[in-house]
Amino acid sequence: MSSKERPTLGGTRIKTRKRNIAASLDPAAFSDAVVQIYLENAGDLVVFTGGRTQPGTTKPDEGERHPYSFLDCEPKRETILPSVIYIQKILRRRPFLIKNLENVMRRFLQSLELCEEDERKKLAIFSALAFSQKLSGLPPETVLQPLLKDNLVAKGIVLAFITDFFKEYLLDNSLDDLISILKRAKMEDSLLEFFPSSKRTAEAFSEHFTKEGLLQLVEYNEKKIFEEKLKEMKSALTTLIAEEADQSEVLEVVKQRVADAKLPEIEVVRILWDVLMDAVQWSGKNQQQNANAALRQVRTWANLLNTYCTSGKLELELLYKVQMQCYEDAKLMKLFPDIVRALYDQDVLAEDTILHWFRKGTNPKGRQTFVKSLEPFVNWLEEAEEEE
Repeated sequence: MSSKERPTLGGTRIKTRKRNIAASLDPAAFSDAVVQIYLENAGDLVVFTGGRTQPGTTKPDEGERHPYSFLDCEPKRETILPSVIYIQKILRRRPFLIKNLENVMRRFLQSLELCEEDERKKLAIFSALAFSQKLSGLPPETVLQPLLKDNLVAKGIVLAFITDFFKEYLLDNSLDDLISILKRAKMEDSLLEFFPSSKRTAEAFSEHFTKEGLLQLVEYNEKKIFEEKLKEMKSALTTLIAEEADQSEVLEVVKQRVADAKLPEIEVVRILWDVLMDAVQWSGKNQQQNANAALRQVRTWANLLNTYCTSGKLELELLYKVQMQCYEDAKLMKLFPDIVRALYDQDVLAEDTILHWFRKGTNPKGRQTFVKSLEPFVNWLEEAEEEE
């Protein structure tokens, strides 16, 4: 040790890190404080249930609900809307509370049978207004899915609730907005599941919601059913043609599907053409091969097309369908006159139909190009008509 250095008795000074000391949770004290705030501000504040709840009930040891609850309001939008608006203001300041609201709503909906009819109506109005006011982050899937409990559906409770919900929501919103909510809740295709099993039919759906004044919902459902039937028919025909089934078998299937689904002939003509052209094995660049394939398909299935092109209107619809396909598909653009000629040769399209389209056709898509390309054939038809 150097003579200049003096020994010291100092040690290392250890710094301790400050920690956040968590206070023990006391839910009861917290809820008492919240209730006290509401009681002190009776003129301005509202709450969801009016007290601490178990599913569908007020806890027995809590006494009566205090009066600041939408469940104590009249079952009218004007008395319930202030509650929704207030909750909306709270959620904007405290977004994390959305989970609490979600849980409370889900529990109530799971326990609708424990509520009085009047309370169920209030809850339906509140739920509709909550989505209408777009409460931040309120997820339709977790709120509405509990409605599909078998016991609630069987008693007709769900149907009454969802009817009130639809009616209230559609007062301020469009049907598209409602369908958007149902899609998010994954219930768009489950509308019949709101009905008891004995009434789960399209007829019962239409009758119920027509009676409730929800005609737009009835029309939407009928359109959806119609589109599903078209899709099923198209799928069945595609399979048969891909398997090279006999034409008589294909024709029988078409007739049966049309009869069962009550499909209009104009839709049948559109489907037939789509299916037949989709089945063609197109060549990437060889225009001649594409032409041969398309014309071969027309000649092969002309009898099927003939069965349903039974009027000038239906023939014209088929011609418009050919026009649109040739317009939308570049490789078919130059095939339009050849396809029309083939349909004429197979007696699918009449001369009058072709001339009407040429002179007065109303679809503008590619019309100028197609009219010019069809002009030689039309001239031939007109000359043949003059000679006769």
